[in-house]
Amino acid sequence: MKSDEFGGAARNVLGGPLGRCSDQPLTGFFRDGCCHTSVEDVGSHTLCVVLTADFLEFSKARGNDLTTPRPEQDFPGLKPGDRWCLCAARWQEAWQAGQAPHVVLNACHEQALEVVKLDDLKRLAIDLN
Repeated sequence: MKSDEFGGAARNVLGGPLGRCSDQPLTGFFRDGCCHTSVEDVGSHTLCVVLTADFLEFSKARGNDLTTPRPEQDFPGLKPGDRWCLCAARWQEAWQAGQAPHVVLNACHEQALEVVKLDDLKRLAIDLN
């Protein structure tokens, strides 16, 4: 298990080992397939989400177009159904607007809990029970 700068082995929001989010497309602040984070990750790309068309439109309307590829930034462009390490603050904004995508709790970094509530994440979790 990869360690991180926040106190040892990377943990998920449930307290277990941080799981993989996606290899296709390759996600994560470090493009390692996981939602690892560090002090350099000022956006806190810590939530593993399953993207929806509604959320992608919501994000684009707020100035963050996630659908257009940007090869110079190693960004493939995303589509509904893709899993992606999303900024915790963007998820929270979408949650408040009723547009938040589902999450994969086992792959969400515990640092996300500094921005979002676990109970809110659980309401949109695809990996509970």
